[in-house]
Amino acid sequence: MSTATIRIDVWSDYVCPVCYIQLPVIKQLAHELGPRASLVWHAFELRPEPILVPDPDAEEPGEDWSREAFPMASLRQIVPRRPVGQPPSRKAFEMAAFARAKGCFEVVHEALFRAYFEEGRDIGEEAVLLELAQELGLETDALKQAIDTGHYLEDLFADRQLAEGLDTSVLPVICIRPAGQLLEEAICLRGAVEFDTLRRAVAQILRQPEVTRVSSTGQRSVSPVAIGRGSAQLARPRGDGRFRSNPA
Repeated sequence: MSTATIRIDVWSDYVCPVCYIQLPVIKQLAHELGPRASLVWHAFELRPEPILVPDPDAEEPGEDWSREAFPMASLRQIVPRRPVGQPPSRKAFEMAAFARAKGCFEVVHEALFRAYFEEGRDIGEEAVLLELAQELGLETDALKQAIDTGHYLEDLFADRQLAEGLDTSVLPVICIRPAGQLLEEAICLRGAVEFDTLRRAVAQILRQPEVTRVSSTGQRSVSPVAIGRGSAQLARPRGDGRFRSNPA
């Protein structure tokens, strides 16, 4: 039986640069909280259709990547490679769901991010995913059957439906709430959030303070009084596959 007092739900996409950059921060929070927290990752496809982004080997990287993504990644000890395109991530999510059922979600989850952002692999291609699965020691025949039959698609659609009441214009969406409480009771943060901001959100949940605001959907958001003005950075995906970060 779980002894967690805090539940952390995260909606992200494997082709979202800010989700990738935010990964070590979320891991650090989960590690610090230990058994007090339950961390649950949810699938959220940004775009079902692939798009192209600039050549990663170009001498001059794109403005957003050079000014925002690379510095953010460097601060979090990540070495990104600007991808050539942004493939659909549905099959990658199916692979992650398969891994969750096999008890090895975390390993595969991180490997999918690395494969796309560090190794430049096309995680929208089934053959690439099966190759990665073999490297990770997964049952490739069983994975192929699961993807080909859409065995885990209902899980993906359920994650999307659960996020309907959230503002998903910015990913990742990180919702922190008391264990056993409804999602409407969560404090939700979005985009590239600093570690101290997440810690304060957890402390706010544990204290149940009065300094909160309620959105039109009933979700509480962290007050600048409690968290610190301008501490959260929101990364807004754009139609060209880049992103923009803005102060909260």
